[in-house]
Amino acid sequence: MTEYSISGLKIVVMRGDITEIDADAIVVPANSRLIMGGGVAGAVKRKGGAEIEKEAMSKGPIPIGEAVSTGGGVLKTRFVIHSPTMERPAGETDPHKVYLATKAAMKEANRLNVKTLAFPGMGTGVGGLNPRLAAQQMVRAILEAMGEGGWSLERVYLVAFDRELEEAFKAALEEAAKNA
Repeated sequence: MTEYSISGLKIVVMRGDITEIDADAIVVPANSRLIMGGGVAGAVKRKGGAEIEKEAMSKGPIPIGEAVSTGGGVLKTRFVIHSPTMERPAGETDPHKVYLATKAAMKEANRLNVKTLAFPGMGTGVGGLNPRLAAQQMVRAILEAMGEGGWSLERVYLVAFDRELEEAFKAALEEAAKNA
């Protein structure tokens, strides 16, 4: 686990299972229909309960660039933020969609007034995006959103499922810290 402090926000990079993170909210890279079939969404549904998907789908469909929240089911988290990185289930994504999805998740976290928020690699699993590209866009979106002010958010967890993504998160944050 590595912690960074950029613009007053603590960002923790760690390897692990996002469904086990004890944060106020976790983010699910979704599809616009909010069907929780595979990847992080499927894992959240399996561990947290089918009611998460049922509640999410009742709020959809939503376009890329918007996000909705649901309860956390039986997970440790209070909220699950569903933010599409792709239009249809098992579709591909691109860096711009990851940027929009991350920014939308940040806005929803702000609306929920959470203090801690956990992101997986947005678009790096089912979406097939290169972890370095995804990490750069995620860090950019998180820091831009924080720069808009008025946040209750104190800590963001970037939760990597493997070493490659963990290193990509660290590289993106180190680059951002140099430019801050």
